[in-house]
Amino acid sequence: MTKFEVTTLNEFILKSQMELDYKADGGFSHMLHHVGTAARIVNREVNKAGLVDILGEAGNTNVQGEDQKKLDIIANEYFIDAMHSCGEICAIASEENESFVFFDDEIAKNAKYVFMMDPLDGSSNIDVNVSIGTIFSIYKRITPEGSKATMEDFLQRGTEQVAAGYILYGSSTMLVYTTGNGVNGFTLDPSIGEFCLSHQLIKTPEDGTIYSINEGNYKKFPKGVKKYIKFCQERDSKSHRPYSSRYIGSLVSDFHRNLLKGGIFIYPEFENAPTGKLRLLYECNPIAFLAEQAGGMATNGEQRIMELKPSSLHQRTPFYTGSKNMVEKVENYLKKYGKDS
Repeated sequence: MTKFEVTTLNEFILKSQMELDYKADGGFSHMLHHVGTAARIVNREVNKAGLVDILGEAGNTNVQGEDQKKLDIIANEYFIDAMHSCGEICAIASEENESFVFFDDEIAKNAKYVFMMDPLDGSSNIDVNVSIGTIFSIYKRITPEGSKATMEDFLQRGTEQVAAGYILYGSSTMLVYTTGNGVNGFTLDPSIGEFCLSHQLIKTPEDGTIYSINEGNYKKFPKGVKKYIKFCQERDSKSHRPYSSRYIGSLVSDFHRNLLKGGIFIYPEFENAPTGKLRLLYECNPIAFLAEQAGGMATNGEQRIMELKPSSLHQRTPFYTGSKNMVEKVENYLKKYGKDS
């Protein structure tokens, strides 16, 4: 019988923990282990969603004014519990909570990190069995250890992230993350209940043939975006155009496909969302970190996403990310034609 070498998430984390000083004490590895544990639990709930009463609306709205799905609340609670129990997180910010959640016990007060997340990205797709995901981001706290976390710990530039990633709940369940030394992907093997290394040191193509945008809002888009879409649709055999339009409506799903195949994800500002719709801290920054670590780009159309200074917990921003040449192209169109619709 042929023996296959399999590297689990925990084995990979332990092997990698000495790469940077802040991981050398093992606490960082312990924290990432708990991310994987929470992901497995949420995956279990997602997979049985059609069998029990956890589909549909919860009857509440979150701070974004969006209807909360029952699974939104479940995922939020599981991740908060898991990250609290790891003992390395002093506070958590989530899309589902108006303010951050700080932990008042002594262990948490002495913790070094804060955790930000969108616990269930693309949750409007839950009821129709379309891929959804979790996005997370980790920063070292600014306030002194031993004190309560404050908003200052969360309003950091994306360049200060020490780790970021996402979990994709799809035809297979994947955890993709970076600690600043490349992007690695792990696929959940349900037969052993472990995430196993399946995509090592992911590199996204510099060019792609996919553009992902909700074209239903086309008339409201900035002129530069409209011009870029027309460019994508023009026939040119040398540059493999027209490109394919692929839009799932789940940031994790759309980004993951483009990350592997090459492409661009676009969510500009428009009339109904004058500052954009995606959240800077727990959607755009972690995805931008992954994109850059894989050789891609992420901007707001003018400036690198990770250099933006946040001013509020739920701040929104226009978002352009994916293959480097494609993002540069749309930036040039925005510069040439402007942002007016």
